[in-house]
Amino acid sequence: MCQLLAMNCNVPTDIVFSFTGFAHRGGRTDTHHDGWGIAFFEGAGVRHFVDHQAAIASPIAELIKNYPIKSTNVIAHIRKATQGHVALENCHPFVRELWGRYWVFAHNGDLKEFKPRLDGAFRPVGSTDSEHAFCFLLQELRRRFGDSPPPLPALRAALEELVQTVSDHGTFNMMLSDGTALFAHCSTKLSYVVRQYPFVTARLSDEDLSVDFSQVTTPNDRVAIIVTEPLTTNETWTAFAPGQLLVFIDGLPVPAAH
Repeated sequence: MCQLLAMNCNVPTDIVFSFTGFAHRGGRTDTHHDGWGIAFFEGAGVRHFVDHQAAIASPIAELIKNYPIKSTNVIAHIRKATQGHVALENCHPFVRELWGRYWVFAHNGDLKEFKPRLDGAFRPVGSTDSEHAFCFLLQELRRRFGDSPPPLPALRAALEELVQTVSDHGTFNMMLSDGTALFAHCSTKLSYVVRQYPFVTARLSDEDLSVDFSQVTTPNDRVAIIVTEPLTTNETWTAFAPGQLLVFIDGLPVPAAH
């Protein structure tokens, strides 16, 4: 299946180091070669890059590795197709508008017989189960809360219910963000690490590359990286529990009561 990567932090940060290792899984250290994509929130806008080529062979991926775009919320995906042919419109992450904000979504898994009726403004452009699930989530949030976004606890509770509905049809590891928070749901496999002071030197598992984060950060910086498989060999990654939905704000998972 596909691979997911996300970053949530308290100050705009680039994802070059993590993306460099992640991109190798798109055709070099793993067999996910059916396209890739990445989205960066910047203010009210989103920089969105997708390519149907394998990440390891994509000139756009090379650009991302060498262009330190800074953001507080990033979602990336490398695809191994299970539903939908290899094409640009089927590459994650997908982007839609709800409540005057962009929402970005990516999914790892395979949903069987998941075809809920979509009768609102959200319709899939491509042919993936993933995009259909994204449209379903936004449609149901709009149905429940109308034209205004709810407080975070209500939004979290609604998403916990909705992702369970989708997960009943198969594997639904997913990332979702509106640029203010990052929601990550695990069906089978996700892990995260929080990088904060005192920073250490991290070594990638997919590339002979290391970074001493103490040299490129301030003591106040905090970054959460969420990924399908841990990206480094010398950091302590925390595994999600199956069925768990975590919300990240300012580089930390937020307790469910908030």
